[in-house]
Amino acid sequence: MKVNIRDWRDADVGAMHAINEACVPGVGALSRADFDRLVCDIGATTSVAEIDGEVVGFVLCMQEGLDYASLNYRWIGERFERFAYVDRVAVAEKHRNQGVGDALYRASLARFRGKRPALLAEVNLAPPNPGSLRFHKRHGFEEIGERWESGGEKGVVYLARDLTPSAGDG
Repeated sequence: MKVNIRDWRDADVGAMHAINEACVPGVGALSRADFDRLVCDIGATTSVAEIDGEVVGFVLCMQEGLDYASLNYRWIGERFERFAYVDRVAVAEKHRNQGVGDALYRASLARFRGKRPALLAEVNLAPPNPGSLRFHKRHGFEEIGERWESGGEKGVVYLARDLTPSAGDG
């Protein structure tokens, strides 16, 4: 099974939205209109993974300076002048644990290496997402902070991966 990573196209958005909604609560739910705005209008860098021509996953990355109201994006923007932030990565259920997420992250690391000092992400602590935390640790991400809300009922940990040219390939 060969995973092909490429930039998204307009024809991919429906499949990407369906994958996004199937991955809730690991990623935030979005209406189709909000998802279209996120992918098509904000200026995110989006890559899709395809197998045999079928979109099976995607990664959506934000850089500094975008018109994006996310609390996580704002938290990162207050602490980093330049960055690439993985807003969401999602893989269709039947293709999980087959290297699709790894391929998407390797492509993102390669795309931003030397162009931004770090690739940043956040992972839910409450409700917990231990699989995502293990995934990010495996790719060399380190914890840089936490944010809690709703009296401690919701929380995220922020993670960073060094992207300076001397950093490993991971």
